[in-house]
Amino acid sequence: PWSHIDDEYANASLVDPKILITTSRNPSAPLAQFAKELKIVFPNAQRMNRGGQVEAEIIEACRAHDFTDVIFLHETRGRPDALIISHLPFGPTAHFSLTNVVTRHDIKDKKSIGKMSEAYPHLILDNFTKKEGERTANILKHLFPAPKADSKRIITFANQSDYISFRHHVYEKHGGPTSLELKEVGPRFELDLFKITLGTVDQSEAQTEYVRRSNTNSAKKRKVLGD
Repeated sequence: PWSHIDDEYANASLVDPKILITTSRNPSAPLAQFAKELKIVFPNAQRMNRGGQVEAEIIEACRAHDFTDVIFLHETRGRPDALIISHLPFGPTAHFSLTNVVTRHDIKDKKSIGKMSEAYPHLILDNFTKKEGERTANILKHLFPAPKADSKRIITFANQSDYISFRHHVYEKHGGPTSLELKEVGPRFELDLFKITLGTVDQSEAQTEYVRRSNTNSAKKRKVLGD
């Protein structure tokens, strides 16, 4: 049966994603650096300085210019701590808290990390087996266009106990198909989903599809995204 979820991503296979990345107002240097690196993580992404614009103005401008998604980054005392993905034109919007952010800029030994490829990446989505998990995986995977078969870039979203680990690798085959060298490229971070709404980020009246309640947040309670 056809559902609202099919309608939201009905055109996703026809056009490549076009993403705008922006920050909270007056971003600190670490948040600005993180936004720069995310621009390369997501193909076809553009970064915009927020300035004095409110969310509704940004969403309206992005709709007019055929953007498919807007990513808002927020911080507390110079540390990136929240990431909001709002799908256009009509939603959904996923709200994540952001922890353990390590940017390429933070890694002093530049020889130990791989070069940042701009090829369309292969995606690994691990352990999104439950209803909310499938929904979250659907929101994340539609941020990326279909890769070519020979792309040597891999992006992983791995769910463990409802914490989603983001990792970014490139691989090389130096001695044929059996010798594979995997290098982490960065950045790396963990995402923790706390809300999905059926609308764009500026619609305060949008219906809430999922919200994490405090009484489901203990380790012994059920896991929401996967096993």
